[in-house]
Amino acid sequence: MKTKFKIILSDIDAVIARDPATKSRLEALLCSAGLQAIIAYRGCHWLWKKNFRLTARVLSQIARFLTGVEIHPAARIGKGFFIDHGMGVVIGETTEIGNNVTLYHGVTLGGVTVFNKNGKITAKRHPTLGNNVVVGAGAQVLGPINIGDDVKIGANAVVLKDVASGQTVVGVPAHETLKKHSGDHKFHPYGVNPADKDPVEYRLEQLEKELAKIKSELSGNKN
Repeated sequence: MKTKFKIILSDIDAVIARDPATKSRLEALLCSAGLQAIIAYRGCHWLWKKNFRLTARVLSQIARFLTGVEIHPAARIGKGFFIDHGMGVVIGETTEIGNNVTLYHGVTLGGVTVFNKNGKITAKRHPTLGNNVVVGAGAQVLGPINIGDDVKIGANAVVLKDVASGQTVVGVPAHETLKKHSGDHKFHPYGVNPADKDPVEYRLEQLEKELAKIKSELSGNKN
């Protein structure tokens, strides 16, 4: 019980550390729907492990109704977990989340149907997130994929493949930005670092410059 209290305390402190609008633990408890959903999950997860599974599911559905955040009680979530703006977040049954992870509103850690060689559905259907991961608003992380430590996933990205530690990914489907922040432990809100650049956007900019140069040269030749 003492360990459980320490984990909840780390969740509360995560809100203060990563949300500039929250000034105290009391304010976090009263005003953060994401934190309220996490605390409810901690209790439901304990019930799930004690084999009170129907009770856990019912209570998790009540928490979903009250907070707008759906966390399956079987999911495994580390300490210092933070859901900012807490609305429309879905965390599936076989999801595993490391320590100090941040999710923004509209994030789905969803499952896809995966069959083994015998044609049976595998137990693991949802993603595994490492430590210090930030998932931006509206991002979809789908299937039994692995997201490494210190990964940043940009808003509205759709991640369908493994992401190595230290990468920042954006877009649909998600792809790595041009700058790789290996070992970057800094917290970047919404998983966005201004220093990063989308390679697709960069290539379009380069093509526009090349086209403008060609037009200029052709215009010069006419004169």
